[in-house]
Amino acid sequence: MTHINALDPGASPLDYYGYELRRAREAAGLTQRQLGDIINYTGSLVGQIETARKLPTHAFSERVDAALGTGGLLSRLIELVLRSQLPHWFQQTAELQARATEISCFEINLVHGLLQATGYARAVLGVLDQSDLDDRTAVRLARQRIFEKAEPPVFWLIISEAVLHQQIGGPTTMREQLAHLLSFEHNPRVNIQMLPYSAGAHAGLQGSFDLYRFPSDPTIVYTEGYGSGHPTANPDTVKDCSLRYDHLQAAALSLRDSAELIRRVMEERYGEQRGSDGSQLA
Repeated sequence: MTHINALDPGASPLDYYGYELRRAREAAGLTQRQLGDIINYTGSLVGQIETARKLPTHAFSERVDAALGTGGLLSRLIELVLRSQLPHWFQQTAELQARATEISCFEINLVHGLLQATGYARAVLGVLDQSDLDDRTAVRLARQRIFEKAEPPVFWLIISEAVLHQQIGGPTTMREQLAHLLSFEHNPRVNIQMLPYSAGAHAGLQGSFDLYRFPSDPTIVYTEGYGSGHPTANPDTVKDCSLRYDHLQAAALSLRDSAELIRRVMEERYGEQRGSDGSQLA
């Protein structure tokens, strides 16, 4: 018989998920391998998730819920599990993002995490640290599920034009990222504006920031440093950053012109390059 590690369901959300997965599987009279065959995953992966050695995904959770008739238990738990894997200092901010009804962001250095494509997110997270990169990328991308809610937030993003030219992860990765931004072009709840080089000195020169608005709670301003996040509801800070955001929107290109700029940079800087013989170059 395979040795079964003891799990403390109170140790962490990941341990609790593994405990509930094992409990439901055993109640159904299935081995790890049998469950894996049913949901099209390996029995080894089922075992690793049960013992909190591997991070589950939304797809895995949905398949197990369907196979074991758990009433969506694991699909509900997965949000808590993934949020618990974020850096401790960022977990409160992820909760704010999930609760906000309107999110306004200004980014001066890179695409905001809520709109990062897979390759781009992986390249950003992999700088100086390649450990657990698959899991960390999956955790970042899972935050984007706020746009799949029945009532998703209204999202405004102003990006410095320099972000389009800062090549992160190579031309293919950048093309994928810019195409991802363009995929929201006709989504009225996700609005992307470019702050062009021609704007010159602007109200966001002090750095990137987010504004999170809620139906009844105070607006939160969020700024970020190295390994630290700084949310605040200080009325003076909120007033100042709200005014700065208004000026940034006034200086930014229209939604249509912003999409055209993204499209032009994507084609001219990151489009397919071909050699003299017509073959595609990397």
